[in-house]
Amino acid sequence: MLLSHGGEPSPTGGPVARWSVEQVLALAPDDASRKAGTRLGAADPWTGTGRDAAGAVWGLCKGSGNTPYRTVVDTTGPAYSCSCPSRKFPCKHALGLLLLRASDDAAFRPGEPAAWAAAWIEGRRGRAAEKAGPAPGGDAARGPADAAARKRAERRAERVTGGAQELEQRLADLLRGGLAATDRSGYGLWEETAARMVDAQAPGLAARVRELGAITGSGPGWPVRLLEECGLLHLLDTAWLGRERLPSPLAATVRTRVGLPMSAEGAPVRDHWLVLAQYDTPDGKIVARRIWLYGRESGRTALLLSFGAAGRSPAQALPVGATIDAELTPYPGGGQLRAELGEQFGAVAPAGPPPGMTAAAAPAVYGDALREDPWLDAWPVTLRDVIPVPAKDGWQVADAHADSALPIAPAALSRPGLWKLVALSGGGPVTVFGEIGHRGFDPFAAWEPGGTEEGGRTAVGSIVQLV
Repeated sequence: MLLSHGGEPSPTGGPVARWSVEQVLALAPDDASRKAGTRLGAADPWTGTGRDAAGAVWGLCKGSGNTPYRTVVDTTGPAYSCSCPSRKFPCKHALGLLLLRASDDAAFRPGEPAAWAAAWIEGRRGRAAEKAGPAPGGDAARGPADAAARKRAERRAERVTGGAQELEQRLADLLRGGLAATDRSGYGLWEETAARMVDAQAPGLAARVRELGAITGSGPGWPVRLLEECGLLHLLDTAWLGRERLPSPLAATVRTRVGLPMSAEGAPVRDHWLVLAQYDTPDGKIVARRIWLYGRESGRTALLLSFGAAGRSPAQALPVGATIDAELTPYPGGGQLRAELGEQFGAVAPAGPPPGMTAAAAPAVYGDALREDPWLDAWPVTLRDVIPVPAKDGWQVADAHADSALPIAPAALSRPGLWKLVALSGGGPVTVFGEIGHRGFDPFAAWEPGGTEEGGRTAVGSIVQLV
């Protein structure tokens, strides 16, 4: 069976960046695929390998049967096709082909794609052209569908309002009885309340209620932390109930926070987007993938968010450290960074990090973002010239040129990426991208230090992913 997946094709007339081994391995859906792909990253199992100027690579991989697997990758998507029966994207053969390309450019003959690879590439470009054309039926066909969608949205809003009113009553009862007594009620109280929010079609409220249950009895000072989170939940409830009086960006943020689906509807922004980090986090029975991008010309930071069902990784993947020429469409909401990846025009050579800030300036940036979104846990920042150093209760990143430091968030202390960062620094200053929040700074990626530039500033090399 022929399997393929990925974004729409992106014709480009310029040269396409050659991925590094680390960038390829970051695309693997799991550790098993990473190991299997590494074994196929040598020239021995491959024949008929080639590449074209538009970013496609292809080859035949010897398998257990008589017929080799046909594998083709469009690196401008990225997108993958392989005749193997695997349901993983990318499969081990696609990973092996890309790893071979990263380590041995001479193994690939430049020129036109093989016939079987050309058919898949042309099909992708044809679908892109159809997608860019006018929608069949025009406005007349959309009218009844839009009316039905509005009615569904109104019914759901009514259910969410009922759930918010019930949650307000439960919070009032909780405070009336005293927060310190909630540890005797057990987690069942919180789970039952969360279930009521799910029934009200407000998954955002349900998730916050479950977080309250995790705070109870979680260590010294937990009643204070519980009161703080109850205050934020009350603020979200009252914001929803009074959303008609809110400014449009803040009202959109509230709708997102309670869990209503939103669509990307802003003006598309075309830029050369540097892929800063990519990582997966479990979200109940699904896996959420976050990809952070930075626009070279616009100076904007954007978040691509995608999801995978249980047992499968999300489909969207981009090589960390690469720069893509693409359009992003932002989602509505005050302080929202989420965007949707649109048309891609090609990939260019990797570049250095975004303009960084000092450790002392980062908390003020997070504070400014909180004015737009009071429920924001963290905000992306790039810190320049910082040194990871041990502290009394963990680690911190200290400014190399001033007497200031940020604590590293507890979530990062148990990850191997912290030791990568320490080894990368070697006691010297590095540039680090991550998120700053009320729990501290969570590092996601860092750049290898190089020599010294004019003016005494440390130069930077290739990017290293820390998550």
